[in-house]
Amino acid sequence: MALAGRRLVALSDHDTLQGVRELRAAGHGGPGAPGRDPLTPRLIGAVEINSVTEDPTVWEGELHILGFGMDENDAAFEAALERQRSGRTVRIAEMLIRLRHLGMPVDTTFAEVVAGADPTSIGRPHVARAMILAGFATSVDDAFARVLGKGRPGYVPRQGLGPRAAIDAIRSAGGLPVLAHFREAIERIFLIERLVRWGLGGLEVYYSGPGRPFTAAQVRALAEFAEVRRLVATGGSDYHGDEMPYAEATRTLRVPDEVEAPFLAALEAARAGR
Repeated sequence: MALAGRRLVALSDHDTLQGVRELRAAGHGGPGAPGRDPLTPRLIGAVEINSVTEDPTVWEGELHILGFGMDENDAAFEAALERQRSGRTVRIAEMLIRLRHLGMPVDTTFAEVVAGADPTSIGRPHVARAMILAGFATSVDDAFARVLGKGRPGYVPRQGLGPRAAIDAIRSAGGLPVLAHFREAIERIFLIERLVRWGLGGLEVYYSGPGRPFTAAQVRALAEFAEVRRLVATGGSDYHGDEMPYAEATRTLRVPDEVEAPFLAALEAARAGR
């Protein structure tokens, strides 16, 4: 990450803080942390929770809530994440069954894909990679577009925390809840204002997700939208380790320096308000 020009980073795996713990154990903690390598970026603990909403206008019925700076030893928060992971396990098992019924069995290649993966964060991308290995898809995007996305034959709805419960869990653990990669925010004012009432503290304004980065015009509009509502602006790559190295995959992600101070101040306020 240092080679990619990052000074302050947040590792936000889905439904787990294990990756953050491993990096800290390797000396990649915050300023003054024991054993910290001064040449590596400052690390902020984070997580991404795919919360489930019944709002029919939200894509795939999910709002992705990022949590930054939670107490990584908070037992209640860890229990909430464990429930999310359990639901993920059941969902993936059902997807494998559906793929068999569709004539696209990937049980063997799925086992290969997840053999070296963190068992706490296995999800649809792993199924997509298994489809690629088995010759049923040409890329992760192809697998999602034809088979695994909502409305496609291999899709299984997610079960888990709703957006309010996700925000509550993050706040209770001293974290800052942020809505991830939701370019529709400026068109969904009432939804955003409801999330703010529930405790949402930020909006991902700078986003370079593969194949779907925010345009310059979208960034300007989202930055103004967030400022008016006193939401902290954040940036993210949505990098899942696919297809290319981190530095190459995130080369278009530009987060202005002026984002840092308000973000860190919001983290401190979230911890103080726990």
